[in-house]
Amino acid sequence: MLDQSPPTPKSQIENPKSTDSTKATPLRCITGSLIAGAMATGLYSLTASIAQSFASKPIQSHNITVINITVAVRTLVVGVSTLATVIFGIIAIGLVALGVQLFIQQFKNQPTPPQS
Repeated sequence: MLDQSPPTPKSQIENPKSTDSTKATPLRCITGSLIAGAMATGLYSLTASIAQSFASKPIQSHNITVINITVAVRTLVVGVSTLATVIFGIIAIGLVALGVQLFIQQFKNQPTPPQS
């Protein structure tokens, strides 16, 4: 059976109703920045411990193929962890910058009180 419901107007699909709950505010930016910064700090500690663990345990093989695969896997694990750390750090910095920008815009856009 085919769906016989009327088609949804294109304007409702492209422009969903905007509410105040999705509006960016300085407080939301700073809160998000604190969360992203905490995650970046945690990931930094994880990356450091992974790198230290890999450095303290040498590869126990004489086979060149095994050594190459082990080095590649270790590099990949540390690289992915470092990438996640950097991404969350950049997000935290960007959210702080956005919060500052929104805070400044609030003061620039405030109307002046009427003079009596």
